[in-house]
Amino acid sequence: MRYFIWFSYDGTHYHGWQLQPNGNTVQAELQRGLSLLLREEITVTGAGRTDTGVHARQMAAHFDTDAVFDTDTLVMKMNGVLPPDISVSKVEQVSDEMHARFSAFARTYHYYIHTKKNPFRRHYSLELHYVLDFPLMNDAARILMEYEDFGAFCKAGSDVKTTICHVTAAEWHQTAVDVWYFEITANRFLRNMVRAVVGTLIEVGRHRMTLDEFRQVIIGGRRTQAGESMPAQALFLERVEY
Repeated sequence: MRYFIWFSYDGTHYHGWQLQPNGNTVQAELQRGLSLLLREEITVTGAGRTDTGVHARQMAAHFDTDAVFDTDTLVMKMNGVLPPDISVSKVEQVSDEMHARFSAFARTYHYYIHTKKNPFRRHYSLELHYVLDFPLMNDAARILMEYEDFGAFCKAGSDVKTTICHVTAAEWHQTAVDVWYFEITANRFLRNMVRAVVGTLIEVGRHRMTLDEFRQVIIGGRRTQAGESMPAQALFLERVEY
């Protein structure tokens, strides 16, 4: 039988989602907890990867088992054995055809920035002191939805078969005088893509790149022409949709 597990995590102390030979990961912790409680070796398949230091408010994974258990009880027990920076919200039985990665039709990320020093935001938001033109950055963000090939924002050396992604939303939102976040939704994302997009939009916001130059970065498909990849701690996987 196949089950989906829904969870969130603070990625500060993890080497990303995916199992690594030298470093603890969120996937390793989930598998360790499930294997302990279900008394068999459990492998989980996630909805996608997050890099070192990236967080998730809502992530999904699936696992297969013939064990008999109450899902609500498993949630409670998982939260008892997992570290405090990982929290399980739900476990549910699904059809065998459901796949945490391939059945998802949309993923949404948020990238947070603040423009005044704040000791309580420093672990989950990027402090910037540039004067940023957010209306112009939103004009650039809308250009993303005109294209499908985002090779310009893919980390060099990534082993991806295609750089095609379908972006359906991209916009900066203000939540306080000095607090903003960038929201982007697509069917899939390339490695490092959101952080590279944000870095390039900031170049636009600083008036160091025009809208036409931003468009040419996308068309050109060269990572070296795009902006820098922004720090990981301000990036959150907000939700995965099925």
